[in-house]
Amino acid sequence: MHLLILNGPNLNLLGRREPGIYGTRSFDDYLPELRNAFPDLTIEYFQSNHEGELLDKLHEVGYTYHGIVLNAGGYTHTSVALADAIAAINAPVVEVHLSNLHAREEFRQKSLLGKHCVGSISGFKLESYRLAVQYFDSLRPKRLGFKV
Repeated sequence: MHLLILNGPNLNLLGRREPGIYGTRSFDDYLPELRNAFPDLTIEYFQSNHEGELLDKLHEVGYTYHGIVLNAGGYTHTSVALADAIAAINAPVVEVHLSNLHAREEFRQKSLLGKHCVGSISGFKLESYRLAVQYFDSLRPKRLGFKV
């Protein structure tokens, strides 16, 4: 199973940016641990602060990968273009957020992307990614008793 973790703006600053909200570990430090927890999955990673690059990546992998874990950062609340891209592709997308959006400012409580995603996980800091990958792992045919 081939998955992409796609991170949006400011997530390159994890571990340094507002650690009380987002935690003290960088995603680059966390990624090897995540890959080790799911050795039978191929987990690729891409981060960009630019909306167009996120769109290009969704278009690139959205018809060939088995799933996408997306933390669109602030674009969650503003990007009709990302919402349209998620709606257009075949790969299921799980929306992920490190903080609990419902406990944040009112403008952060609305996701333009969520209606096009299979689910949303928020509030568990970096473990939100593990929960999303665990969802995809549970869909593997081998896990369901089918031959691969």
